[in-house]
Amino acid sequence: MTSETLWYANRATGAITLILFTLVVLLGIAVRLRTRLPTLPRFGTISLHRTLSLSATAFLALHIVFAVIDGYVNITVLDAVIPFIGDYQPLWLGLGTVAFDLMLAVLITSLLRQRIGHRTWRTIHWLAYASWPVALIHGIGIGTDSGTDWMTWLTISCVATVLTAAGIRTAAALRHLDPAEGVRP
Repeated sequence: MTSETLWYANRATGAITLILFTLVVLLGIAVRLRTRLPTLPRFGTISLHRTLSLSATAFLALHIVFAVIDGYVNITVLDAVIPFIGDYQPLWLGLGTVAFDLMLAVLITSLLRQRIGHRTWRTIHWLAYASWPVALIHGIGIGTDSGTDWMTWLTISCVATVLTAAGIRTAAALRHLDPAEGVRP
């Protein structure tokens, strides 16, 4: 593969990863709200959430591999797993690494969910909500397409849909709070 091909592949996998993880967040909120998608039973929504999570993780892995093997900039495997140590744009690359590490924790604990228990899994699973905006900021800061119209609109669309879904999720949670105790009944 030429360096130019790797650069395009890195850009493409970054954008696709943003779209897929946005869909994963939306489906995660839908699962939590016990929402079912039209024409899908509730277990279908859960299954789609899991399948898209694995697909998004695969595209993220490709994105990282393309960045590491592209010789145009010096990004090492260590830079991809240890935040803020790289020579190339350490802040923006480090944020991507933080997002990756958080998602890695979510993935590993999801695979071990039966062994670690639901409460532990769910606590760690909340890291996905932190990972998404950190990854988004990484893309805005380091992405070579971040100033283009198509990427700007893609980013705005992803942010708007996640904020809308998060608002719906928050409103639902507030409706279920017991005002006297401040906890779910």
